[in-house]
Amino acid sequence: MIRTAKILTVVGARPNFMKAAPIIAAIRNHNERLEASPRPEGNVESHVVLGNVLVHTGQHYDEAMSDRFFADLNIPKPDVHLGAGSGSHAIQTAEIMKRFEEVLLREKPDALVVVGDVNSTVACALVAAKISYDAHGARPLIAHVEAGLRSFDRSMPEETNRVVTDHLADLLFVTEESGLKNLREEGIPHGRAHLVGNTMIDSLLAFRHQARSSQILEKLNLRASDASNGSTRNVTRYALLTLHRPSNVDQRETFLNILEGLGELSKSCPVIFPVHPRARQRIREFGLESFFSSENTCPREEKSCHTSANGIRLIDPLGYIDFLCLMDHADIVVTDSGGIQEETTCLGVRCVTVRNNTERPVTVQLGTNILAGTAKDGIRRAIRKQLDSKAVGAVPDTWDGKSAQRIIAVISAEIEKKQLMSTHSVPVEESEHVEVRQ
Repeated sequence: MIRTAKILTVVGARPNFMKAAPIIAAIRNHNERLEASPRPEGNVESHVVLGNVLVHTGQHYDEAMSDRFFADLNIPKPDVHLGAGSGSHAIQTAEIMKRFEEVLLREKPDALVVVGDVNSTVACALVAAKISYDAHGARPLIAHVEAGLRSFDRSMPEETNRVVTDHLADLLFVTEESGLKNLREEGIPHGRAHLVGNTMIDSLLAFRHQARSSQILEKLNLRASDASNGSTRNVTRYALLTLHRPSNVDQRETFLNILEGLGELSKSCPVIFPVHPRARQRIREFGLESFFSSENTCPREEKSCHTSANGIRLIDPLGYIDFLCLMDHADIVVTDSGGIQEETTCLGVRCVTVRNNTERPVTVQLGTNILAGTAKDGIRRAIRKQLDSKAVGAVPDTWDGKSAQRIIAVISAEIEKKQLMSTHSVPVEESEHVEVRQ
């Protein structure tokens, strides 16, 4: 018997897009496999055809950049756009919850998939945990992708979002072994946690080849125009910088310390900084312009006037494909992003994280990442150490491009089990812990 079910997937900010895209693709592939090969009798694989509703909360309010990421990642146009916009954490979270409740009651999905640790993640999980479709209190299964990560720094809003979402979720999909340990120590029942790998790495592996054909290196004069696409020949040595955390860019002293810590590196090679509007505004407010050159200050007819110079070079935010190309070819990446710590580990690119902690310890223990803190001397030392290092690190076994496939296998099986329980009213024991490796 073929059953049907509905999954509602939520995205809200750019990091979500890379994590959700493989899940949407895996749903489509799941249905295509079922259509091509109906389940033989006795086959335990789920036989539930999955519909998907994509909801964009609008937490990230730069719609032009959102559209570019959707195009780069082949994500379909959202079925629902909440348009929540920006605001304080409380205002934004409350606005998302108000608008999302209406969608949840209208769509009544069998499962809700939330990804990462942004305000949209916890807001939608809270609504789903408290919703009642009927007098019996029916609600969707809540699946959290990228569960169990902990920085153990409660001053980070993302840490609060992670902890709350994990304790609301029915299914917790974990990227690394530390996540299983953290959830176990917090008392999460064993059967809810599943080590499946990393859907952000699914996206990276799916689009890496395409990214090698990007023209961004030529546009920035970092590779000779006659070099073959994807070639590392004739690529100018450069570093890549990303900074976005309020704790780093909203405090002048911290921002200044980071920039001074980059001084030695920026004298030896160009440091490319795709700067988002928030950080650009802080640069002006804090009077830090002297640390930067800007592509956008060049006259139109001299667009490459800064492109062969060393120093920290401001450029506008990039789409996924162009940024992946820049990251893949960088000599070193300096960042405060969690996801970039993972991506550089997968790419074998040296990474220095300007934070005092990380929720992704595998990138330090196994990968190419080291923590530098935010003091200028610590940043200088970390960069020197990385540049002197020849190690390329290793990649966790489950970061193999199949994470989303494992996630959908678990979700569809849980939905089918729930449907059977509803049909036969027979208690079904909670599933055992699943560590899916295919």
